[in-house]
Amino acid sequence: MLRRSALLALLTLCTGALSPGVAQEAEIRLHDGDTIRYTYTPLPQDTPQKKSFIRRIVDYFGESTTDRTFEKKIDFTFAGGPSYSKTTSLGIGVLAAGLYRLDRTDSITSPSDVSLYANVSITGFYSVGISGNNIFARNRQRFSYSMEFISAPRDFWGIGYENGLNNEISTYSEKRIKIDLRYLREILPHTYIGGVVNFDYTRGIRFSKPEYLNGENSQYTATGLGAIAEYDSRDFIPNPFKGVYVSLRETVFPKGLGNCDRTLWQTTFTADAYQRVWKDCILAADLYAEFNSTGTPWPMLARLGDNQRMRGYYLGRFTDNNMITLQVELRQRIWRRIGGVIWGGAGNVFPSLPEFDWGKTLPNYGIGLRWELKKRVNVRLDYGFGKKTNSFLLNINEAF
Repeated sequence: MLRRSALLALLTLCTGALSPGVAQEAEIRLHDGDTIRYTYTPLPQDTPQKKSFIRRIVDYFGESTTDRTFEKKIDFTFAGGPSYSKTTSLGIGVLAAGLYRLDRTDSITSPSDVSLYANVSITGFYSVGISGNNIFARNRQRFSYSMEFISAPRDFWGIGYENGLNNEISTYSEKRIKIDLRYLREILPHTYIGGVVNFDYTRGIRFSKPEYLNGENSQYTATGLGAIAEYDSRDFIPNPFKGVYVSLRETVFPKGLGNCDRTLWQTTFTADAYQRVWKDCILAADLYAEFNSTGTPWPMLARLGDNQRMRGYYLGRFTDNNMITLQVELRQRIWRRIGGVIWGGAGNVFPSLPEFDWGKTLPNYGIGLRWELKKRVNVRLDYGFGKKTNSFLLNINEAF
């Protein structure tokens, strides 16, 4: 037994020193005069292959949809590329999407999310921003936020439906800072109440047709304080597969917290619903209404268009005190991380409820492509159509 163990040990030591791929002869002499001769061809050892740049990118995004929120403090994925919208023109954008859990032992609460982005275009537009939803344990509390800085050349048609439809285009340059903070606490299952803090600074310069402002100032600052009540049974805020979301928000902008020369108010109402209709297909509907007090300055009025509602319209071409929009969207996963959508909707801007005119309702419809950047966090490319308008849009997260 001792002889056999020694023999195996010697064989192991000898074979470990041999060159891979070359036949070797060896001889082992035992202490009592016995001799063992053998021939051995070592197998080549695997050497780690250096991955190409393209392969590293493929692997990076290939792993990005794996839920790592239970093992990482925050799971970020970065992406970048060309961007385009009717409002900002062709540009380059960089974005980062992150998911995280405040309590990594809690598998019931959906993960919190954060999105950061920066964009610059050939027209001189640039923007940076951050938005997200911080979900506390058992979804009993949540803190949502969005902050954005924009510097952009803008087109302007004046205030009201008729001006937006018939006026000649005027131009100006806009600097804007928008901050919106919301804290909510659950009081009943899926039912929340909370507070809102809002800050809006806008400065317009170099107006080609200053008469479109109707004598208003070109710069305004306003700080709003408000209350919000919500019912929210969505399973995941950035991309719901099921549930209902209803929100009523009232914000007051005190005269002393800005330069608007009066106290203003704003009421917004949102109602969304999500339902699976067949395998990997979600039907989503969104009703949105915004009402502003009389005398609200031009940059704080309801602006129809851009990347969430009435996609395909230039943001602000149709601007007025109040706005109501409706959209219905069909979302279908096509293959692996790729999906597609179609939608249809309508919107209307008007100075007051007694002056609402069904005949001034604007149509909206479009198609879109989806690519899953992270688990249920999509990069979306939309092509929207409206009344004598159409446009591509590239953004992150679903429109609603």
